[in-house]
Amino acid sequence: MSETPTDAAVTQGDTARVEKEAAAAERKAEPSGFGALLRGGAGHNLGLVLALALLALVGVLSGGERFGSVDNVMTILRLAAVIGVVSIGMTFVITGGGIDLSVGALVALSSVWCTTLSTQAMANDYHWIFIVTTALLVGAGAGLINGLLVAYGGVVPFIATLAMMASARGLAEIISARKTQIVSVPGFTDAFSRDIFGISLLIWIFVVVAVIGWILLNRTTFGRRTLAIGGNPEASRLAGINVRRHTVLLYVLVGLCCGIAAVMLISRTTVGSATHGQLYELDAIAAVVIGGTLLAGGRGTIVGTVFGVLIFATLSNVFVINNLSISAQAFTKGLIIIVAVLLQKRFSRQPGS
Repeated sequence: MSETPTDAAVTQGDTARVEKEAAAAERKAEPSGFGALLRGGAGHNLGLVLALALLALVGVLSGGERFGSVDNVMTILRLAAVIGVVSIGMTFVITGGGIDLSVGALVALSSVWCTTLSTQAMANDYHWIFIVTTALLVGAGAGLINGLLVAYGGVVPFIATLAMMASARGLAEIISARKTQIVSVPGFTDAFSRDIFGISLLIWIFVVVAVIGWILLNRTTFGRRTLAIGGNPEASRLAGINVRRHTVLLYVLVGLCCGIAAVMLISRTTVGSATHGQLYELDAIAAVVIGGTLLAGGRGTIVGTVFGVLIFATLSNVFVINNLSISAQAFTKGLIIIVAVLLQKRFSRQPGS
């Protein structure tokens, strides 16, 4: 039986009424004024700024001029730069509903592969950019394998990247024969050891990667699709998004960031080593979680990740200046992560969060 015009009008009226009531309920649930500010991204970033300021105050009170000197501030930023680039890539993967435990191993593999004798010989014959290109290709290639396993192989991200972590670290040890590979390409070390406006090139690289990451996540279709897939992959698929292909791209992106981080680490240490990137996966995940990105996916923030990286870098510096043990530092980091996750769960349950 065909629907009469009267029935259609009633149906449209009911739909409009339901939508109107839903919108009214949503407006009522949403916090307003100062409460909305505190529960929004601006409020979270304000909390991160206050936490960073508090850490800096503790550093000044306990370390005095040693902590507050310009050289020490630059040291903190240089230390934050390498793990910061990895954390930017990790933000995209976690926002998209995945996780990558292999980032530290990928940094090591990229650093070893691009500093082999044959690679350095070709760099000496042609240009030092060959080292950079090799590192980026190795990182992106390993990320591609992770993405294919997760998206098309149906392997859980935790298991796929855990396997890659073991395999990449082992391959790095095989290639380097568990020896450090000294970089002997003068053009490479000269290019990355320079300062721009008195600030290390490594810090500028971190800034550029963070800006590009922010634009990509907040101002492009790629970013909107990442948020959608992380929030509801099935609904994203039904909406016409190629979820599998996009998932692969996310893992390629974090692999590319690992390649960049490897180049930065080599320029700072002048060696490629299978021990590079130890525990980077934990540091990156911690910075991303502290920054406000949901571990369940669907919400991510580059600005928050940057603040998270700076907080952990400053915390490590305060511990070093006060001659505190690495064990105490690890315990504090773990405690901060637990508190951050508990706060995420608490606020995600509140209306309008």
